[in-house]
Amino acid sequence: MSTSKIIIDQALKVYFGIVVYFFLMKFVGLENFTELRALNFIFVIWGVNAAIKKNILVNSDTMYLSNLSIGFSTAFFAVLGIAMSLIFYITFINYDLIHVMENSSVWGNNLSLGMVVFAILIEGMASSVICSFLVMQYWKKHKIQQIA
Repeated sequence: MSTSKIIIDQALKVYFGIVVYFFLMKFVGLENFTELRALNFIFVIWGVNAAIKKNILVNSDTMYLSNLSIGFSTAFFAVLGIAMSLIFYITFINYDLIHVMENSSVWGNNLSLGMVVFAILIEGMASSVICSFLVMQYWKKHKIQQIA
């Protein structure tokens, strides 16, 4: 299986996991708790781990840098999808989300859509790097015969 297919498959799983989580928060009435949005980190770790594990098992690739780049790419594309979805959501569905973010202790005041998307992308890239390195600390010790 090609690495690009692994990356896209797992990035879509992370993306849909985060989207479902956010809509579930809205449905339950927890969308005002900005701090709960930090739990999307769990979805990123899950997707990065699944991508690296699949590359090791399917492609028999135990090279540290190639698996690290697969993990980072998986998280990067998921974050990119989330940022585009956030633009769509705020523009066409619920602009008040900007005001919810302004009233939280995390974001600050006088936010624009561009500032929010930029911050999400920067935070997402940082979490992508962190998650990839964290997951690789586990997988660097495992060889193919130990996993199967």
